[in-house]
Amino acid sequence: MSPTITAFAQSPDRGRGLARDMQVRWALEEVGQPYDVRLVSFSDMKETAHWALHPFGQIPTYQDGDLVLFESGAIVFHLAERHAGLLPDDANARARAIAWMFAALSSVEPPILELANARLLEGDKPWSKERLPLVVDRIRDRLKQLSNRLGDADWLDGEFSAGDLLMVGVLRRLSSSGLLDEYPNLAAYVARGEARPAFRRAFAAQLAVFTAASGG
Repeated sequence: MSPTITAFAQSPDRGRGLARDMQVRWALEEVGQPYDVRLVSFSDMKETAHWALHPFGQIPTYQDGDLVLFESGAIVFHLAERHAGLLPDDANARARAIAWMFAALSSVEPPILELANARLLEGDKPWSKERLPLVVDRIRDRLKQLSNRLGDADWLDGEFSAGDLLMVGVLRRLSSSGLLDEYPNLAAYVARGEARPAFRRAFAAQLAVFTAASGG
């Protein structure tokens, strides 16, 4: 049987490929693993059955036989360890790729998510105008560091890996902010990730869900 992942029945990202199941879909496509998708509504996510799969009531989840996983990074890591193609064979290179997976989610993503919260959830607060530039500066600090490290390389450490998959996924959250345009090598890096056939298949699959839900 193919593994099953959960995804939004009506994604709040409006088909932009930013929902958390996107990286999992991309990883599955990269390794050539067929999978099924179970769409869940926001009301479904409040049900006991879903909380049994994800202790925080979110998506995605991953089920393969008796194995149930949550957290997109953990699911991608599991797929990368189980299938060839997302982690190098060399032990040291493999360890570095895993380090980049952690860096994407632990060092680069937090300030980016903070910016989204500052704009969407805190925009009406009296201190929002003063706080927003500080958040943007923290993002620029991380982008400058990442840009310096990437240089003119195609990928973070040799060949494409799960570290790149997660990093590109994180950076795509800035696509409408204009911040990536300040770092041409990072913008090109994201474009290379989006040009991968596996990414395009995953994006199309997620977009099809949104299109169907919106009656398009």
